Amino acid sequence: MTLFIEQCLNGLQFGLLLFLLAAGLTLVFGIMDLVNLAHGSLYMIGAYFAATFAAWTGSFVLGAVLALGATLLVGMAVEVIVMRRLYGRDHLDHVLGTFGLILFFNESVRLIWGPDGLSLPLPSYLVTAVPILPGIAYSAYKLAMIVVTLLVAGFLYVLVMRTRIGMLIRAGASNREMVGALGVNIKLLFTLVFGLGAALAGLAGMMQAPILTVQIGMGENILILAFVITVIGGIGSIRGALIGAIFVGVVDTLGRAYLPDLLRLAFSQDTASTAGPALSSMLIYLLMAIVLVVKPQGLFSAGSR
Repeated sequence: MTLFIEQCLNGLQFGLLLFLLAAGLTLVFGIMDLVNLAHGSLYMIGAYFAATFAAWTGSFVLGAVLALGATLLVGMAVEVIVMRRLYGRDHLDHVLGTFGLILFFNESVRLIWGPDGLSLPLPSYLVTAVPILPGIAYSAYKLAMIVVTLLVAGFLYVLVMRTRIGMLIRAGASNREMVGALGVNIKLLFTLVFGLGAALAGLAGMMQAPILTVQIGMGENILILAFVITVIGGIGSIRGALIGAIFVGVVDTLGRAYLPDLLRLAFSQDTASTAGPALSSMLIYLLMAIVLVVKPQGLFSAGSR
């Protein structure tokens, strides 16, 4: 039971991390109708900024704050310089253009930081285990990740549903031409939305940096999961991204932890060891297929947020 609870918490933590990526992705796609393959590169940039600023300042928290601001500015610059040229074009142009951005960011990181990876050490107060239930302790840092991500999710809800800029974001998702005709600076709105999405991706990268090595291309594999979550939750829906991300995180984590052992009950040790990881990786895609069969538009529509 202790191991199961820990794995469930690991799944929740992983799912909430994926939510940060998927939320920015679904905002950009739902409002700007832009397929952004370079979203994972912003995740990578956030991790590199966090490792660099933390080393310069000697403070993990200050480094994270500076990295968040820097990633926001990078995202806004990318929108102004590159993404505006892609609006109104078909999705194939979006794919080709943003794939070029992936190559650009990878080579830029190689030139600036070198080919070797970086590490982001945690402060001592986060390298501990915190009792959560009698006889069960859990990583303080992973608990902090869960709390921070839930706070970000709450902030996004308030921003999108309870503020004027959120009203404009929702209106822009429904009818951008009408919003522009009413005198709203739609270019500035798009820049802010893209910058917010970049900051969310950067936040995910900097939170993952102490767990994994910060390296070139680190955002490319996780981006696939973010796209899966966007499809499951419904394109343009923040609530769908949150629920879809938790589903994916828990299913992926529990599948990797328990599926090989379950297969050993019916197959040999070698077969179970080989097939287990492969089938575990397939579970999230099976989940996506089931959701699309039942609800082709995803769990929530863009209008439901």
